[in-house]
Amino acid sequence: VQLVESGGGLVQPGGSLRVSCVASEIAFSGYFWVWYRQAPGKQREWVAGITTGGGRKYADSVKGRFTISRDNAKKTVYLQMSSLKSEDTAVYYCNTDQAVVAWGQGTQVTVSS
Repeated sequence: VQLVESGGGLVQPGGSLRVSCVASEIAFSGYFWVWYRQAPGKQREWVAGITTGGGRKYADSVKGRFTISRDNAKKTVYLQMSSLKSEDTAVYYCNTDQAVVAWGQGTQVTVSS
């Protein structure tokens, strides 16, 4: 099983970005998928999750600004990020809610003017 995150980059405060995660060799549709992030010097934290039925949950810090979605046919989970703040700067990873898959390399999101 492999997770490949992409779409990160440098964006100004207030800007938007969409990151993607493609999962291979896994029964993608049967899992609750989560986006996590890890900022320099901090522990990895839970950001947003999407259930098998499409229900969404968000950390308080991103509620109203981020939207998680999934495409089961493409085995892909997305994170649309808007109104970005400097504190959103981190490496973003996807995994299942139980983190049963080996972690991918992540995608770097940097929010800076």
